[in-house]
Amino acid sequence: MLVDPGQTTRTQLPTPVGITKGPGESIHEYTFVSRDDFQILKNGEYVYYELDSPRAASHNGSTPARRRVLGRIIKRVPLRLYPDTFLGEPEIAPDQVAAMVGYHSRTNELFELHVAIMGYYDPATESFINPWIPPQSGKQIFLADDAMLTEVLSRKKHHEPGSATIGSLLTREPNAVPIVLSVKDVVSTHMAIIASTGAGKSYLASVFIEELMQPHNKACVLIIDPHGEYSTLDQIANEPSFSESGNFGPGYRPTVHVYKHDEIKVRLSTLQMGDMRALLPEMTEKQQYLLNRALQKLRSRKGDTPWSVADLKAAIKGSARQKEDEESEGADDSSTVHALTWRIEQRFEQSMTFDDSLHLDLREIFKPGQCTVLQLNEIDERDQQVIVATLLRRLYHARMDTERGKVHSGESYLPYPVFVLIEEAHHFAPGGAEVVSTSILKQVLAEGRKFGIGVGIISQRPGKLDADVLSQCQTQCIMRIVNEIDQKSVAAAIEGVGRDLLHNLPALSKGQVIVAGSAVNTPVICRVRQRITPHGGESKDAPEMWQQYFSNENQARLRREEAPLTNNQGFQFFR
Repeated sequence: MLVDPGQTTRTQLPTPVGITKGPGESIHEYTFVSRDDFQILKNGEYVYYELDSPRAASHNGSTPARRRVLGRIIKRVPLRLYPDTFLGEPEIAPDQVAAMVGYHSRTNELFELHVAIMGYYDPATESFINPWIPPQSGKQIFLADDAMLTEVLSRKKHHEPGSATIGSLLTREPNAVPIVLSVKDVVSTHMAIIASTGAGKSYLASVFIEELMQPHNKACVLIIDPHGEYSTLDQIANEPSFSESGNFGPGYRPTVHVYKHDEIKVRLSTLQMGDMRALLPEMTEKQQYLLNRALQKLRSRKGDTPWSVADLKAAIKGSARQKEDEESEGADDSSTVHALTWRIEQRFEQSMTFDDSLHLDLREIFKPGQCTVLQLNEIDERDQQVIVATLLRRLYHARMDTERGKVHSGESYLPYPVFVLIEEAHHFAPGGAEVVSTSILKQVLAEGRKFGIGVGIISQRPGKLDADVLSQCQTQCIMRIVNEIDQKSVAAAIEGVGRDLLHNLPALSKGQVIVAGSAVNTPVICRVRQRITPHGGESKDAPEMWQQYFSNENQARLRREEAPLTNNQGFQFFR
């Protein structure tokens, strides 16, 4: 009687699925042979063999402890299949032909499975220890059960403090083996979500944000949203599953604050010379020189006090006069001053984003239990880069000064870690080109973890993303990538993902993701769970919208709007 190994209960002894054949193509691989009658040994599936550990035996000479050495199937090679003559008549099933000639269909197929050794899990170190020797030929191989995988694949358990359950293991039934990220490791070592358009990267990011806002995390989150895809997260405040009753008060209820483009302000006095070069890209060298002197003069005179466009223009004129006094020949810079002040007036005096006194208050946008979304979709890309640069710079200095005890109150006092999610990161740190936000983003990724600043970057074109930025993210979530250049960029920049898993990138379906790095114990392929809040990044259904245009209701509305009106004098005009 055949027993399905996948149906083995805890009270039963595990059923072997195969026998070890020998070493694999590398020292960290082995092969085993199996009939795989129930078609359960898929690529990416987990199996194990038992390793005797004499040193773990008790002093009274009892049976040595046995460790389960886990491995992942990376290759499936047929050894014995139906003869070609059995396959020549499509209308007759091969097993019927086999029965007529004495073949047993159940025992006809045979496969050689190649397994990458992960090792046995050590709870003390929360890691897998490689035994550094493949199993002996003839050793029994078992299918890892759901309970074992739940215990060893993820560093955290579902819904415990510091956990983020983003989905379940793809090779098992939905929700059978939860995939849970360690939030502490994500925030301290940063995260990257890489995928082609339509693969579900924004959906996955929103699932992660939902987990951060749960009562067992109560995170402080900022989202840089260049396309307006995260506004539906405001439904978090209305979902009962995110609330928690309090013992001595109203309890916990997360808040979501969405800033529209006209609410996002950058105070002029927070701009540095690099920001000015980005905003005024065609300045001459003389104009840059005068502007730099004017900025230095304003900072030395006003300190942290805000200054206006009028103050900047006055400082430019004062710097030009001082320069003329210092030069013996008395060169006339009036034309340079006029051109520079005109450019500053055009750029800043009518700007909706750059303001003399207003800007985003760090204490308002960064609060535990609050998710802040900055919608930049109606702001020019160059202005977006300056907004991100100034905000990251202010955040970095605030957290650094707070941790070092330099501030104890005020706007720069942020006594808690933060997580910043940056959508379309290749716009803010492009590869092969330097923009104003690149340097500060690199600094935050390299040093921000010391001050409790975690960063998540999302990109659909890793080939266009700065390689240093991608390599700094120690937790990687990689979804379907078809472009070969992008695949190579991911493989070159990311060390934690096994090459065998990267071969699966083109085959991943929407909502399937390879997760690797610091937040999990070993790379896994995960199906992303369903969102609690509505998704705001769906593609438009063009055929459906075209059909709606010709609906009776829409045509009647168009006729009403286009109907002529008659005034009291009998003249007709159209709406």
